[in-house]
Amino acid sequence: MIDRLTIDKILDAANIVDVVSDFVTLKRAGANLKGLCPFHDDRTPSFMVSPSKNICKCFACGKGGTPVHFIMEHEQLSYPDALRYLAKKYHIEIKEREETDEEKAAQSERESLFVVNEWANEWFQQQMNDTVDGRAIGLAYFRQRGFRDDIIKKFQLGFCPDKYDAQWQAGKTAGYNEEFLLKTGLCIRNDAGKTYDRFRNRVIFPIHTISGKVVGFGGRVLDSRTKGVQVKYQNSPESIIYSKKRELYGLFFAKQAIVKQDLCYLVEGYTDVMAMHQQGVENVVASSGTALTHEQIRAIHRFTENIVVIYDGDAAGIKASQRGIDLILAEGMNVKLLLLPDGDDPDSFARKHSATEYQQYLAEHQVDFIRFKTDLLLNEAQGDPIKLSRLVNNIVDSIAVIPDEITRTFYIKETSQMLSVEERIITTAVGKVRRKMREDRQKERERERHAETAPAGTPAVSGTSDAGTPADVVDSFPQDSQPETQPSTEDVIPIPISRSAGPQSQSRVEQTEALLVQMIVRHGEKVVCNVEEDGSEETRPLSVVEYIYYALQEDHLELRLPLHRQILMEALEHFQEENFRCDRYFENHPDMAVANLANELAHDPETLSKIHSKVSTLPTEEERLLDLVPHLMTDYKLSVVEDEMRTLMLELRSPEVLRDKVRQMALMQRFQIAKQAQKKLGKECGDRVIM
Repeated sequence: MIDRLTIDKILDAANIVDVVSDFVTLKRAGANLKGLCPFHDDRTPSFMVSPSKNICKCFACGKGGTPVHFIMEHEQLSYPDALRYLAKKYHIEIKEREETDEEKAAQSERESLFVVNEWANEWFQQQMNDTVDGRAIGLAYFRQRGFRDDIIKKFQLGFCPDKYDAQWQAGKTAGYNEEFLLKTGLCIRNDAGKTYDRFRNRVIFPIHTISGKVVGFGGRVLDSRTKGVQVKYQNSPESIIYSKKRELYGLFFAKQAIVKQDLCYLVEGYTDVMAMHQQGVENVVASSGTALTHEQIRAIHRFTENIVVIYDGDAAGIKASQRGIDLILAEGMNVKLLLLPDGDDPDSFARKHSATEYQQYLAEHQVDFIRFKTDLLLNEAQGDPIKLSRLVNNIVDSIAVIPDEITRTFYIKETSQMLSVEERIITTAVGKVRRKMREDRQKERERERHAETAPAGTPAVSGTSDAGTPADVVDSFPQDSQPETQPSTEDVIPIPISRSAGPQSQSRVEQTEALLVQMIVRHGEKVVCNVEEDGSEETRPLSVVEYIYYALQEDHLELRLPLHRQILMEALEHFQEENFRCDRYFENHPDMAVANLANELAHDPETLSKIHSKVSTLPTEEERLLDLVPHLMTDYKLSVVEDEMRTLMLELRSPEVLRDKVRQMALMQRFQIAKQAQKKLGKECGDRVIM
């Protein structure tokens, strides 16, 4: 692993203009430079480079960041590999820190499996291209399917001979450890202790990671042997380097085309991907016959928000794939379907058409998924009220998973017109499904909290909930009984947190929370004040990140957004390191989501709220930290209290509570406690009480 000192040297040396200029022609535009964006089909220069801030950004597609993130995006490298790329460019010697024995063992095993797979990949190709049986059986099979030699070579296709243990013996002869030949799944040992080749007498499709490493293989039995065979394809088993649910066949070859076209075609099989490449369509991946997974969808989402699913099945097959489509919608992606004619698949359809005809058909026959699904099910309903009701519910389930409210509204309106159903009815149904989804998520979080909680009423000492409520804090306010005494307003009033507070009421909380995180990114390691040590008259400096963390802990609060929590905890972990700077650390973070947020908070001149705009007119933020950070912290607490009060008001108006006097009294008491906290915090904020 690269040590921190070396990383700092790389970050100091990397100049955004130098790095981007290797790939983009830049022209001066005032204090900045601009050029055509390398991440999308840019016709007018929209890619800006700021030498002073050492960042870049495309104002059309949004891609950009620091020199490290530009290289990660452009070259599709991991964070460590991007650092090594820049180190080589600037002639910086990489000093890797010594790994633990456990890390060395795990890394050694991973590297060993990759090495064995790379050897196997070359061996399969050699068997197909350089042996009589390989050329007569394996190579002939691919050519018979219509694949050109350049496509066969591009996808590194191979063949495993029809011998019981040919690869096993070859691997041992080449000096590879028997343990790794078994762990990769290339070979299998039965209960009798006999070892044989998994892929014997099959043509081979190597499966690559996004960076081009071979993690596994798919083997297909030949046509002459498929009769009566239920499973034509066999894949490598799960291992520490290969998980079928994470990998997409062809993504390594498709990633640049996906970015350039801002579109990904999703097909079912290996040969579908190869056939489309042969027809000049390279932005295509395959799920390899498995049900689509969250991990695969997110891998595609790294490169584009637009996906076209190509089906070669009938309507029943499409309906059976609905869960995968709903997962794509839930990821916030734009989904279209394309149904090939006459039962063709992308491979067979390619053999019947020229490249121009093929590409034209793909462009002209994409249909929006919701519209396609509505038409499909509407034909089945055919005036049957019960079937029509099921149809509406089916469509509603798909619309409800879409995270973007504007997109949902558009689909509701469209579906209403297509089904001749009042828009109000569909809107209500979608809202009901989304409420049920939130309740299910809340129940799951509660189950997780209970699982982490110590027995017999003892509060848990570790773990936090995704809802933003600390798992080790029992709710401070009674649900069914009155408090014995009223709290004194002279003391610090704990902030009441409702575990059922919904996201719809969190806008001001999240806004003020973003301001706190902005302070961490910009000034986290800097001193905000000096505090006395416990039991001593001596003082020590208190950093911005410590102040925010302790202030949250004081009232059992936790930042609500996961990225915000991650930034707070990582800053708390590293701020005492020598020469540590929060801005540089987070702007160059290996997690692109963290880095993008940090760059936005660190460099965006626009203010996030009226409060911040008032104080930011003072000489500098750093000079005003003692005033600014406590003020923002108090304002955040006030926003949390006001959010709680709104939630309580809604509960008090519900019919269930109105019928339950005991619960009604408990909620009113909680509301009064929150009201007192609001008044106290409002005075600290300058009497900004709004309720």
